[in-house]
Amino acid sequence: MIFTEDLTKHFDDFVAVDGIHLDVPVGKVLVLLGPNGAGKTTTVRMLTSILTPTRGRAIVAGYDVVRQAKEVRRVVGVLTEHQGLYNRMNALEYLDFYGRLYGLDTPLARQRSKQFLEQFGLDSVAKKRLGEYSKGMRQKLALVRALLHEPPVLLLDEPTSAMDPESSRMVRDAIRSLRSGDRTFVLCTHNLAEAEELADQVAIIRRGRIISNESPEQLKRDLLGPTEYEARLARSVNGWQPYGFPQEVVLTARGEDWLRFQVKDPLNNNPLLLRKLLNDQLEVLSFQEVPRSLEKAYLEAVSRAAKEEQGG
Repeated sequence: MIFTEDLTKHFDDFVAVDGIHLDVPVGKVLVLLGPNGAGKTTTVRMLTSILTPTRGRAIVAGYDVVRQAKEVRRVVGVLTEHQGLYNRMNALEYLDFYGRLYGLDTPLARQRSKQFLEQFGLDSVAKKRLGEYSKGMRQKLALVRALLHEPPVLLLDEPTSAMDPESSRMVRDAIRSLRSGDRTFVLCTHNLAEAEELADQVAIIRRGRIISNESPEQLKRDLLGPTEYEARLARSVNGWQPYGFPQEVVLTARGEDWLRFQVKDPLNNNPLLLRKLLNDQLEVLSFQEVPRSLEKAYLEAVSRAAKEEQGG
């Protein structure tokens, strides 16, 4: 659904985006992660034919972002950092206006407007002027606007910023429900928990370059090493020594009544590990995988990139 090759954008002498390659299949969610100024928003603006690339190319839903800009704008829904609402209108007037811009007939635009306003909890304030909306309400209405023409590609820049936890959950649930075999999302976010929950693919951008582009699980495996497992025990393990374990099992941490192991090939090695613990007369209460956060993998990726830039 989205393909870029050597996508680059210069502003005079400043390189905002430097040779980005992306390949996002139909029905997937790509999350762009990176600090402010990394090039995320510039990338989205090129994908929506708002900015023209300095070099390279991008194809969105089969259309070239330079040669077929009008077609690209028709098939994308965009939520930008600044919502661009008209404060004197109410929500229904605003969505009717955008429905006409999208080429929808008024009854269809009104039907979809009411459906989405109800879904995002805005139906009770649909006739209120937008100038009276809170930041979170404005963000939700901007998301409704992006969804109104049911585009196959949605590019969302910080979709849950300024929202309370309940509203953020509502938006994340909506994104999950809107995922389908023919709709693709690109999300820019600083919320790593949100990224981990929604992403099929994570691209980390630093100084205009993609330094990692993988699934969240693959990213964690590559950057944080083999999966860790923790055994909780009924009694103290002081004095116990880890002898005779499989070569691909490493004790990485221990406490009064718990042990943590890094395990390569868990399918084959976990049964051997558990058998060894039981043979050593250790009473195992629980044995489970240790959760590893996308945040930790992201920080590791950025740290490694910084070291490489410094020649270390």
